[in-house]
Amino acid sequence: MVKSHIAMKKLLYPSALVLALLLANCARNPETPGSAAKAATQPVKTFGTKVTPTNAITAAQLPVMLERQDSAKATIATNVLEVCQAKGCWMKVAVEGQEPMRVTFKNYAFFMPKDIVGKEVVFEGVAFRDTVSVADQRHFAEDAGQSKEEIAAITKPKASITFVASGVQVKQ
Repeated sequence: MVKSHIAMKKLLYPSALVLALLLANCARNPETPGSAAKAATQPVKTFGTKVTPTNAITAAQLPVMLERQDSAKATIATNVLEVCQAKGCWMKVAVEGQEPMRVTFKNYAFFMPKDIVGKEVVFEGVAFRDTVSVADQRHFAEDAGQSKEEIAAITKPKASITFVASGVQVKQ
């Protein structure tokens, strides 16, 4: 009986230690399976092709990706700052530490709701370095509802990163 009691202790103590370490790690790590399940069940609406948000990066990481190439496929997670009020054919999204990035939609196959400013989005597609002409900048400014004075003040082409999304997921 004593030998079986000692054998039981040898089995239980290491198991209890492993369990305690796992629980401590889960408490420190917000990406536990439970939190992933909550994020997965958060209501979303998808426009265009289905988006897989698990590999999403921040928009601030795009300039680094484009340092040695003209374009890159990516999945981006960020917040909407502005949407085309004419028909939802583009949106501007937050890029930490930089100017907002303009996102259009592949082949104009879909448009965004005009009331999603401030919402979190995840989108997939291709980012590329671009130079936006004066005419295009003025057109976008007009779509955004800027004043005639603001539109007339646009006089130079502008280097930017543009994104063509094949799908967008909007968190509700």
